[in-house]
Amino acid sequence: MKTRLTKTPLKGLLIIEVDYFKDDRGFLIESWNKEDFKKSGLDLTFSQEVHSKSKNKTLRGLHYQDAAAPVEKLVRCIQGNIFFVAVDIRKKSSTFGKWYGVELTAENKKQLYVPIGFAVGFTVLTDFAEMLYKFTKPYERSSDKVILWNDTNLNIKWPITDPVLSNRDRKGISFMEYKKNPSFL
Repeated sequence: MKTRLTKTPLKGLLIIEVDYFKDDRGFLIESWNKEDFKKSGLDLTFSQEVHSKSKNKTLRGLHYQDAAAPVEKLVRCIQGNIFFVAVDIRKKSSTFGKWYGVELTAENKKQLYVPIGFAVGFTVLTDFAEMLYKFTKPYERSSDKVILWNDTNLNIKWPITDPVLSNRDRKGISFMEYKKNPSFL
């Protein structure tokens, strides 16, 4: 298999595409191969994988684990279509406060590598979508934080209006509040 890494405008945030085989029976994809990824420049070890399913117009985010339990992620959509957003929350980064969005779909099979220091979220564009997330460290509830998905200082161009939100996501902190006490320098 061949792994291709594409840089985004945000340092360290990468779109990942891997070769896959498709014929009239379906397809076969090796979405993760430690040695192949290492040869491409990503030497990662995962400790946890999470599978989620969400209905149309669900918006989850913007979530991050603070500096007490930082984590890298590899995300992909395995059913349906989503718009995935990553926000650089590293205070000393030249792209601090900037966001990048990409459509991840079951069809395009793109993955996104999210380094430490990003808040992430997504919205579902189809009837439902299923996501797989690989984490380099286990989830720590006490370190899990939320920045408001619709913060005007971030000005994220979400492709939906009136999303379905959890109470937790409705009550996230503003980006200005985050800036006063950033988790990542």
